[in-house]
Amino acid sequence: MASTEHPSDVIPAARALRKSRMRWRVFAIVALGIALAALYARLADGFQPPQDYIALVVVEGIITTDARRMAVLEDLAEDEQVKGVIVRINSPGGSTAGGEELYEALTKLRTEKPVVAVINELGASAAYMSAIATDRIFARRLSIVGSIGVLFSHVDASGLLDTIGIDLDKVASGPLKAEPDSDEPLEGEVRASLQALVDDSFNWFVDIVAERRNLNRQEALELADGRIVNGRVALNSGLIDDLGGEQEAIAWLEEQGIEKDLPVLRAFPLPVSDWERFNNIFGGDIASLLGLDLASVDAVALDGLVSVWHVGP
Repeated sequence: MASTEHPSDVIPAARALRKSRMRWRVFAIVALGIALAALYARLADGFQPPQDYIALVVVEGIITTDARRMAVLEDLAEDEQVKGVIVRINSPGGSTAGGEELYEALTKLRTEKPVVAVINELGASAAYMSAIATDRIFARRLSIVGSIGVLFSHVDASGLLDTIGIDLDKVASGPLKAEPDSDEPLEGEVRASLQALVDDSFNWFVDIVAERRNLNRQEALELADGRIVNGRVALNSGLIDDLGGEQEAIAWLEEQGIEKDLPVLRAFPLPVSDWERFNNIFGGDIASLLGLDLASVDAVALDGLVSVWHVGP
């Protein structure tokens, strides 16, 4: 059956439809541009506040080496708007290399502007190593502080392997290559070599504690048997400078000549972007499907020489 619509009716409708489609395309392109600009702003590293401020660096969980943290600390040292830095600590420590890296970075930062550490619940081992790099340490009366020391852990599964009839063997270029082995007890030349490694690292740790806390070496050694103490005992022992938290740290910075009532802005960790949040959620789902436990990453990173009070179950 032939259409009864007149051509003069069809053509204007077609033109209107084309115009409508064009407007929606332009709208979609503009919306996409705005969304991309917003995403870029969220993903961009760093920020530029409109005024002088006190930077907050948060050190939580297991400490390992961190290139992004190093870059932020270097930027803070050069940023003229940063008038002081608060390092908020709640960590059991971590790898010795991670603690050393953070200690050295905070030492350099301290030469440019006042830096103060605040230990909340926990500041032990490599975390305490980091704290002593600052100009002043505050802790709560019942914060956990100390655990000065270094360790190398080894699991001897030789008895289990013998029971189930498994024997591990290897060909190595030297007697200490790839040692210790999980199918052998830690003894003899292998134990001696690892003890030398631990002792050398421990001696460096004790030396910087003595230097930064104005203790003689014997006094530092007496505090470096691995014990933990609360904030009150740490104050009496010379491990920290005062009891308090961030408000006391800010007051101390103001005593150093920093303008009163400056805002405290977090500089590290950087805010999690939408893209990173999506990656974390999506990556976690994929890991779960594959039967992987991402929570064990920290434990893997700490395989070897560590300065940590308690990793966790």
